[in-house]
Amino acid sequence: MSALAQTVASEFAAYFQNIAVKLQKWIDPLSDEQFWRNPYSYGNSVGHLLLHLTGNLNYYIGAQIAGTGYIRDRDREFAEADRPSKQEVLRNFARAIQLVVETVRKQSAEDWSAPYSAERSKEKNRFAILLSCAAHADHHTGQIIYLSRELLSHPMS
Repeated sequence: MSALAQTVASEFAAYFQNIAVKLQKWIDPLSDEQFWRNPYSYGNSVGHLLLHLTGNLNYYIGAQIAGTGYIRDRDREFAEADRPSKQEVLRNFARAIQLVVETVRKQSAEDWSAPYSAERSKEKNRFAILLSCAAHADHHTGQIIYLSRELLSHPMS
């Protein structure tokens, strides 16, 4: 593997691992009730955002690059009524992050520029979809941090 391909894989893996650590830090203090509560009349709960991130990574990287066969139900990510425990959602997210890390570490120099296509994606190669997924994860991580701060500063509201 070329030095550049190795660096790209290593940095993407570290980036996604860092997202997981950051989210764990902000989600751990939340109760299950807070995890699913939306403190605003708009937007999503921390739980639904984490379901969404898990689905996004499992589909765009897992199914489309790693060939896992994952079938995504994007609408359910935002409307899940069964509300599994916070720990179950975190475990599923951790598995998705591990899948991403393993997948990016397997990419050869040629793989990064391999053609890519998926439903709802404009990205044309594997590097672009990984970059897009990283930016997407970062965006929702910011939202989750904001919501967690709000929920922890007003635990009974």
